[in-house]
Amino acid sequence: MKVATVVGARPQFIKMVPVSRELRKYFDEIVIHTGQHYDYEMSRIFFEELKIPEPDYNLGVGSGSHGYQTGEMMKRIEKVLIKEKPNLVLVYGDTNSTLAGALAAAKLHIKVAHIEAGLRSFDRKMPEEINRVLTDHISDYLFAPTETAVKNLYKEGIRNGVYLTGDVMYDALLSNIKVAQNKLRILRDLGLKPKKYLVATVHRAENTDNKRNLKSIIEAFIESDELIVFPAHPRTLEYLKVYNLLKEIKEAENILLIKPVGYLEMLILEKNARKIITDSGGIQKEAYFLKVPCITLREKTEWVETVEDGWNILVGANKEKIIRAIKDFEPKEKTYTYKFGSGKASKNIVKILIESEGDLNTSS
Repeated sequence: MKVATVVGARPQFIKMVPVSRELRKYFDEIVIHTGQHYDYEMSRIFFEELKIPEPDYNLGVGSGSHGYQTGEMMKRIEKVLIKEKPNLVLVYGDTNSTLAGALAAAKLHIKVAHIEAGLRSFDRKMPEEINRVLTDHISDYLFAPTETAVKNLYKEGIRNGVYLTGDVMYDALLSNIKVAQNKLRILRDLGLKPKKYLVATVHRAENTDNKRNLKSIIEAFIESDELIVFPAHPRTLEYLKVYNLLKEIKEAENILLIKPVGYLEMLILEKNARKIITDSGGIQKEAYFLKVPCITLREKTEWVETVEDGWNILVGANKEKIIRAIKDFEPKEKTYTYKFGSGKASKNIVKILIESEGDLNTSS
């Protein structure tokens, strides 16, 4: 049996590590990298440090508008699928790579499995929300990380093929946190002491492409007077230049602007931070797993469990709310309820696929 895994963005490289490791014990896997993320810091470094299987195909699609990216990916993925004839196409999360892989497979009558199915922010302005909803509605296997995700699918009439598996990112974190200890030198190199700094990431279009939002966020960082380590996504850096905000950041004594770091170094920065400020879905979860208070620069989140438990607060791009959360937001240990499984999501997923092997062998 052959499984084609489609990935293209930084979070997907992390998620595929524990799944591919388990999958390859029982199935043949080919990896299709769409090239959605292509900078060394956003792509190559993950394959090197996490020992991810080399992509069998790198489609090199690169950046572009949502329509261009998704369409170009579909064209190139389709050619690979026709050539390879897999029994199943596995997609992760909510990126354009996710939707393109699922659509290309569905139109070729190849079964689709969606890892992280059922997530909803209920904000259709987010391109990721469109990708999630459409992918779920054309998938045959829907691997939901939480009970909330299962309920979301049921409410949309999706009941067949839905499985509560736990979260593969929790698997990845548990298996890599000890390895990450070897990267502790990043704290020394940056002159940081544990719990004496905050770490921040900003990359979503709603913040980077909106001058008012990005300016408000940066002003909040500077006016907080807290030491903030800020690994800047290439796209964010570009907009900081466009909006003339880069000079302000470089002149601010409390902002440490650095290039994006690898997954292991990021885990060390997150684990030792006093608080995390982000608009990333994955980092919201990592903050929760590591029990670090998270301040989310969005009005809504698909990871509602982290908010319900009181370990994540939504502040949008409101300067006053961001500053207040930096100063006052303090979660309580007793509210933490472990809602993302036990770290065995990858094993659960592969077990389900093994049990479905007869069905998959007749799918292509």
